[in-house]
Amino acid sequence: MSTVRTLRQDMPAAAPLDKAPLPPPASRRFAKVQVAPLPRGESVSLPDGRQLTLRPIAPQDVAALQRCFQRLSAEEIRLRFLHPMSQLPEPMARRLCELDDAFEAAFVLMDPSGPQEEMRGVGRIYIDEATNGAEFAVLVEHGWTGRGLGALLMQHLVDECRRRGVDEIWGYVLLENRPMLDLCRHLGFKRRPAVNEPGTTLIALALDETAQA
Repeated sequence: MSTVRTLRQDMPAAAPLDKAPLPPPASRRFAKVQVAPLPRGESVSLPDGRQLTLRPIAPQDVAALQRCFQRLSAEEIRLRFLHPMSQLPEPMARRLCELDDAFEAAFVLMDPSGPQEEMRGVGRIYIDEATNGAEFAVLVEHGWTGRGLGALLMQHLVDECRRRGVDEIWGYVLLENRPMLDLCRHLGFKRRPAVNEPGTTLIALALDETAQA
């Protein structure tokens, strides 16, 4: 009895009804999370002296994205998209460049050395609000692989997920895509079975755990 009495004495008195705080309006409670703008971009210097610009994707990148797709081999397309594709239609390219900032982010590596700026790599995340996880996708043009650009894009995606408070970043990778599997293992991703996806594995990085490590 004395214990119950002590707990009751320690409890603060309830606020009068006329001073009780009202809940926030529905427009604020159910509004989309506002995400701070991404940085404009940064210069990336390659060992051979060439320069690329790493920046967020933009609506005006549609043509560059389509040209990048046309330079990919059939094998590169299969490894990246997990199934064959002969072209990247403009509506799809436009959708990939015009993002919903509340749930998506994408970074591109742009090459300004030619008569028109060319896209050499792209990495993106799609955030699932229900699970607070993000699916990633990374692509580097074949002639530009082996220079650490894939790792650079992946690290930016991981950093962006942390910036947004996402719990986990994950993606499906073909088992034969050894370079991507090796890269993700180096970054600390763990492999999981991909149910009903033969020849594919799911790799994931728990960001709350890596933040504490």
